[in-house]
Amino acid sequence: MLLTDGTVIVHEEQDGGEVNWYKLTPDAFGSYVNGTWSNVASTAGLSYAPLFFGSQVIADGRLTVIGGEYNFDVAVWTTQGAIYDPVADSWTNVAPPSGWVNTGDAQSVNLANGTYMQASCCDSPPKWAYLNPTTLTWTNFQGNGKFDVFDEEGWNMLPNGKILTVDAYVFAYDPTGMNSELYDPSSQTWSSAGSTIVQIWDSACGVMSNASYEVGPAVLRPDGTVFQTGANTCGTGHTAIYNSGTGSWTAGPDFPDVNVSIADGPASIEPNGKVLMMGSVNEAPPATFYEWDGTNLTSIPGPPNAPIDGSFYGHLLPLPTGQILFTDWSYPTVTGATPDVEIFTPTGTYNPAWAPQILAASTTVKRGTTSILYGRRLSGMSQGGAYGDDYQPNTNYALVRLTNNATGHVFYCRTHNPSSYAVQSTSLEYTKFDVPAGAETGPSTLVAVTNGIPSQAIKVNVK
Repeated sequence: MLLTDGTVIVHEEQDGGEVNWYKLTPDAFGSYVNGTWSNVASTAGLSYAPLFFGSQVIADGRLTVIGGEYNFDVAVWTTQGAIYDPVADSWTNVAPPSGWVNTGDAQSVNLANGTYMQASCCDSPPKWAYLNPTTLTWTNFQGNGKFDVFDEEGWNMLPNGKILTVDAYVFAYDPTGMNSELYDPSSQTWSSAGSTIVQIWDSACGVMSNASYEVGPAVLRPDGTVFQTGANTCGTGHTAIYNSGTGSWTAGPDFPDVNVSIADGPASIEPNGKVLMMGSVNEAPPATFYEWDGTNLTSIPGPPNAPIDGSFYGHLLPLPTGQILFTDWSYPTVTGATPDVEIFTPTGTYNPAWAPQILAASTTVKRGTTSILYGRRLSGMSQGGAYGDDYQPNTNYALVRLTNNATGHVFYCRTHNPSSYAVQSTSLEYTKFDVPAGAETGPSTLVAVTNGIPSQAIKVNVK
């Protein structure tokens, strides 16, 4: 997960160390390739070691970790949760919403107004809740037109602030089902978003006993379309494209490799507007990586562990450099796996019309104090990374980056309490940012950067 001070927090998985968390800090010139790793506080003291859970960096800059399909490697679909404070380097328990039986590997999202929304994977009727970050208490919702439970589904914010999901038909098996739904935060209600035209969730081609109900990740592109990938355990996976302007679906291309789909797996927006994703056959190795450019779905070379990775081994995270961080858990569980974390550098560049725009900010900023900047598109053109359930690496919030003119050294200011998370918004937005006490003084440049796309630089003096 990308924290708002430019560091990345990473969870240990698949080797019994799920209480452990680590931090990647870029070097003095902002390089993550040359960054350094350090330990951060563990959740051992909370008796909480989740695997496959809801996750978001919320408005105040803290990280929520809610639920878990596993806890201490036992499949329990836990309702436990915790919140991490990166300033204090500490975790605090978060009690579950009242009456919830399962949270498990459920979805989460920051709504356009900054409200954190969390689903229960498997409670019926379908349940979701809003978190009050100050009191760590919940406001519960259930039903309100939702067709089925949330299990295996993913959530995608649209430019109008509504949340799109593709139904997985868990507890409502229908081998011909292709329904999608929209959540309207203004009324807290769900309605149909129409047929996806092609089968997206894995129904095992009509054999209910073999169905995994998985749904692949979906990513909103700058052109307003959502590229939705499919899961299939009995053939090649389909894709579908949702046009947020017309509210309609069209069939996308099938994956170009036989029997490949994404039945659990990561995807990410690239600064150039393409979608990067990781697929495989029935979630098993080898993994194949693809890019979608709006017209073509093309395979590309993968990282070193691709031959021994299945799709669900991997995670993708957009970085403020425009690169994408890839982590997997082959090592040390698979013979021949490398322990490396990899970084993908996309080709091409972004359209300047997608960039954040700074309209007002102080030309003098003081170390150890909080400042504010105003602008447009601060929350970006997309939520960034995607997976669906299990992992939500959304990065639709601005980071603020200072670069000292004399040394070239980079300092990220911790941002917090943005006015909006609305994607592709044309409205005036703002974010607060804390200037690091250790920032170098003197003439510098300042940019706001979201999903790897920076604003124009403005001149500032750091005191």
